Amino acid sequence: MIYTLTLNPALDYVMRLPSVKEGATNRAVSTDLQFGGKGVNVSLVLSALGVENTALGFAAGFTGAALTAHLTDRGIRADFIPLPDGLTRINVKLKTPEGIHPETEINAAGPNIPADCMDVLYRKLDSLTEGDTLVLAGSIPAGLSKDTYRAIMERLAGRGIRFAVDAEGTLLTETLPFRPFLIKPNRAELEGIMGRELPTDTDLEEAAAELQRRGAVNVLVSLGGDGALLLDENGEYHRAKALPIVPVNTVGAGDSTVAGFLAGVGRGYGYALKLAMACGGATAAGEGIATGNAILNLMN
Repeated sequence: MIYTLTLNPALDYVMRLPSVKEGATNRAVSTDLQFGGKGVNVSLVLSALGVENTALGFAAGFTGAALTAHLTDRGIRADFIPLPDGLTRINVKLKTPEGIHPETEINAAGPNIPADCMDVLYRKLDSLTEGDTLVLAGSIPAGLSKDTYRAIMERLAGRGIRFAVDAEGTLLTETLPFRPFLIKPNRAELEGIMGRELPTDTDLEEAAAELQRRGAVNVLVSLGGDGALLLDENGEYHRAKALPIVPVNTVGAGDSTVAGFLAGVGRGYGYALKLAMACGGATAAGEGIATGNAILNLMN
């Protein structure tokens, strides 16, 4: 079973406008409500691929109930822990036609997570067994320890659980001693970890090899319009070009890439990278998280 963990999920209220004027009334021409958070996005794409999975995390208030219902409707086991106060956050995304105004995002902080609710989460994680996969994705909410991912992996170490980590900076590097099965930095995140620019494939390969030496089993570097680079556990590099799509929405594309890799890795690393690219591309080419048909079309 694949489990995803989203500590701070969100409802994204997307509003499309001709332009945005500060200090004035702006009227949207269309709106859309999208359910997200990095782990949630991974679960949605896995479900679109027909892969059974469980979404773990926290939910609060009527927005948390809406998130749980949305995932359940898509065949995902939504095992969220209810919080006593607050609301699962709502983020506002203001989008205008390209070149008119930069996209504006207003992201909420999210509800407080009490210690007893974290204890419930740890007990749920203790039920994972050998062969399960746990996806740790996204930032840590305010109020929780910044080493939460490391603490989770340390707690579950030695049980034969595969970890996939998609996080930035020390959130990622602190997990490396516990040999995550997959890490997926993008170029900017990898450059931040290395402390230098990585303009060439050789630079990227050397940086990926360094993270592998530090503990990562597979290193998948997403490169946007430049495709992706994978260093697999056998020391073999795989390079994929970007798919011929017109990017519409990059939110969730990296999460979709993680889902595709995990769904396809049982058929080999070359296939896993292809499916990862198709999933990421399908999300980038649409207005929301990729559907199964969109992924299939790009795979073909």
